[in-house]
Amino acid sequence: MTTPKLFTPLALGELSLPNRVVMAPLTRNRALPDGDVPHDMNAEYYAQRASAGLIISEASQISPGGKGYAWTPGIHSEAQVSGWRKVTDAVHAAGGRIVIQLWHVGRNSHVSLQPDGRRPVAPSAIAADARSYDGKSFVATSEPRALELSEIPRVVDDYRRAAQNAMDAGFDGVELHAANGYLIDQFLRDGSSRRDDAYGGSIENRARLLAETLGAITEVWPAGRVGVRFSPFSSANDVSDSEPMATFGHAIDRASDLGLAYLHMVEGQLGESRDAKALDDVAALRARFKGGYIANNRYDRALAIEAVGAGKADAVAFGRPFIANPDLPERLLRDAALNDPDDATFYGGGAEGYLDYPFLGDRAAA
Repeated sequence: MTTPKLFTPLALGELSLPNRVVMAPLTRNRALPDGDVPHDMNAEYYAQRASAGLIISEASQISPGGKGYAWTPGIHSEAQVSGWRKVTDAVHAAGGRIVIQLWHVGRNSHVSLQPDGRRPVAPSAIAADARSYDGKSFVATSEPRALELSEIPRVVDDYRRAAQNAMDAGFDGVELHAANGYLIDQFLRDGSSRRDDAYGGSIENRARLLAETLGAITEVWPAGRVGVRFSPFSSANDVSDSEPMATFGHAIDRASDLGLAYLHMVEGQLGESRDAKALDDVAALRARFKGGYIANNRYDRALAIEAVGAGKADAVAFGRPFIANPDLPERLLRDAALNDPDDATFYGGGAEGYLDYPFLGDRAAA
């Protein structure tokens, strides 16, 4: 019997994947509270999942001001770089490949998480109807302030330094988080950006921060080791756009022109049903990108096999299934039963619901 293409090797730019089952970025809120530093427990968690064709790390803030949730890791301090080195060493020792997702939450934060209790920054002073996790509970995000024009180059430099830190930490590449209503996505969309300067108004202007950030990252990394994530049709974290096809068509063109390794796209509404119209629009957007394509959003085994086999995607990213199934590629290959994830342990805590999900070979496996 022929092995489905989902389980065959793939070259994404300069990244060589042994299979096309990708671990999606998953916020788990388990960095050390003092300094947002990855540690031994995180290294074990990622090493357990090293059989993924590619691991995309949990989103990691590029600066103290880019933080929006308690106990999420950063990639802006020496201690964080050293902590991430433990993770990448463990993944590589287990035979895996891992890229880091670079993150600035923009307005999706709370003053209690910001340096000196300052207001979070955004393209415009428009509050999001969204929540942040302050370490005790989910709370309404704070009213942001608009970034001054003079401050934007510093944000781009923060991305550049984070990219260099990722290289120093031993990652195999980086992914720019430009999805799910965070800073880059906020600049792209006309519902959250009402600027009237070089970073607002026209689609070209709204995409300027994206282009400059990708330019800065590819000054550090070869473009063949850089990916970008978009969510054109998702309203996650209260974002909207009047012309998503035009906006994200332009954004994808800019990314494609740089020769990036891959485009990673949330297909439809994040975490919800897969709408046929959105899937048609996703296909049209994907056709504009010259590199590899990683599909994401509520895929199961059958959908993933069909999508990759039909050439609709080069790889498929799985989120929740990877939380509960560290050996997910083997389980999917063998069509084995999957462990069910425990939602109560998704965010924060210790090893329970993080390191203790059984492998197929374990006596307690499902």
